[in-house]
Order: sequence, then structure tokens, then C-alpha cells
Amino acid sequence: MRLGVIVYTNDPETMQNALEFANYSQLKKDIVRVYLLGKGVEYQVHGKMEGYSTQPFKTIEHMKKFIDNGGEILASGKCLEFRELGVPELCKISSIDDLYSIVTESDRVVTF
Repeated sequence: MRLGVIVYTNDPETMQNALEFANYSQLKKDIVRVYLLGKGVEYQVHGKMEGYSTQPFKTIEHMKKFIDNGGEILASGKCLEFRELGVPELCKISSIDDLYSIVTESDRVVTF
């Protein structure tokens, strides 16, 4: 199956859940593409959540694992530019054309 995972949040727990789902789907032999949109381009926000475990969320590790296993993570160039974040280390800068491609070519699209 072809899956599109669209992440529109910078909440570390939700971001980790999205990436764990993407990694799990890869293990199931699905073709998965991840698109970071809006606040999702702020993926560096992966620290502790107040009132919870002292262990930080492992967002970056999940991203690296996903990429190492052949996954592709795209980040909205306009959203990066708006936030003045520069060139991301783990993502490719993309456009609305890439988002359209993910949505139209995927069998299923999941948003977080």
C-alpha cells in the first residue's frame, strides 16, 4: 500500500506518534511518504512535555530511522521560509506540488 503521512503539528508527542506510525508502516512493506506542513516543519521541537516523563521524545531518531529505511520526508518550503528556519537537515524542501502528489498517489492519507 502507498501511504501519505501529513504532519501539521509541532507537538512532540504527536510528532513521535506520526513517525512511529510511518516506521511501522515501512516494516509492513508499505511505501510511505511524510510531508511536514505548517507547524510540522518545526520538527526540532522534540523535548520534554511538562508534567510527563523526564525522557525526551525521540523525534529525530525516528526520522533518521525512517530515512535510513528508504523513507522520504518533505518539508513545505513556504512554511520553512515563513518561520525563517533555513534548510532542514533531515528533510527535503518541497512545494505544494509535492503535497498534491502525495495526496493523489497514495492509497491512504493520514494526518497528525
